[in-house]
Amino acid sequence: MTVNGTMTFAKNNNNLNIIDFNCTEFGVELDPYSGRFKVQVMHDGDVYITEMKKRKRNRPLFREDNSSLSLGFDGRYYFCFSLDAEEVEELPDKLVHQALLIAQKVVNGILYTNAEEVVQ
Repeated sequence: MTVNGTMTFAKNNNNLNIIDFNCTEFGVELDPYSGRFKVQVMHDGDVYITEMKKRKRNRPLFREDNSSLSLGFDGRYYFCFSLDAEEVEELPDKLVHQALLIAQKVVNGILYTNAEEVVQ
């Protein structure tokens, strides 16, 4: 669909770019939507807006208090660990403890899966 209108370029108080488009045609009806977009503004004033694909999130296989293990869509395993800055002194102990717990869960999961295969 092509519509005529006026586009205004500005910056907000945080120095971020704002582009407003006001349609000047009558009788245009669109369903409102929002999303993530790539916006390219060219030197001559042309604007290209392309909707980006939705991000697929990995589902954790195992979780602990500050960590998780997930299998990505790319076939790689991801171990994620996060900790608040004020707890940095506890980082080595928590990281090692939770990594060992998740590793043990992986070993138990593999052994359980292999045991099922042997029984069948």
